[in-house]
Amino acid sequence: MESQKVDMFIMGNAKYFEGHQIPQIRKRLLELDDDAWLNLQSIQFKDPTTSLIVSLLAGGLGIDRFLIGDTGLGVGKLITCGGFGVWAIVDWFIIMGATRQKNLENLYRVLL
Repeated sequence: MESQKVDMFIMGNAKYFEGHQIPQIRKRLLELDDDAWLNLQSIQFKDPTTSLIVSLLAGGLGIDRFLIGDTGLGVGKLITCGGFGVWAIVDWFIIMGATRQKNLENLYRVLL
């Protein structure tokens, strides 16, 4: 794929990934053919900031985990009321990283 398209994609979507993942993503995107560009544009990434806000407001109900696609963990948090509050507080610190990891997994699923 053209480096200009790859750089444009990275500039527009860098907030959805960890900083150390960007060079690896760029390398994988440069190896793709131009036909994959349409598939790449159709990906809906989850915003880590939105996940954090949802976690702060309704994390005890597991809504933050449902939002990023962790259905099993969401059910677990819902049944235990956020792990009796402890799990909900821990998620305040890790939900943004978990969201970025899910975004990377979704990107790689489309790239393969």
